[in-house]
Parts: sequence; structure tokens; C-alpha cells
Amino acid sequence: KVKAQIEEKEGKTFDVFTAVEFKTQLVAGTNYFIKVHVGNEEFMHLRVFKSLPHENEQLSLHSYQASKTKHDELAYF
Repeated sequence: KVKAQIEEKEGKTFDVFTAVEFKTQLVAGTNYFIKVHVGNEEFMHLRVFKSLPHENEQLSLHSYQASKTKHDELAYF
């Protein structure tokens, strides 16, 4: 659901966009930290926020880290 947001920020499209790992952090909603394979040996780490159900908001891309590898640890950022 956040692929279009990351493509807009990066100024390119991704033929491959597959989540391979994730972690969560409970706040006033949920932060999802997601490792995404974007093609070849390239990965990105995304921080996506999901609001509480009663707020009825879309998932939003909070921040991301590009130029990651398959073996980079997915950590909170």
C-alpha cells in the first residue's frame, strides 16, 4: 500500500517490491519496520505508520532507508 509513496519520493518505479521481513512497535497506532526487496541485490527499509482504527486513516510512509542489503539488520529508526 505504500509502494506509490516510496516511488514518488525516489523518483523511480520498482518492478520488484516484496516485503521479506518486518517488526512492529506499538505507539498511538503501530509503526511497521519493513525490509523490502526492490530488485537485484537491493533492499530498502521502510517505516510505515498505521493509525488506530477509530482514526480511519490510510497507511503512511513515515521514513525509509535506501541502499540496504539482504543481510543488513532491520532495526528501529
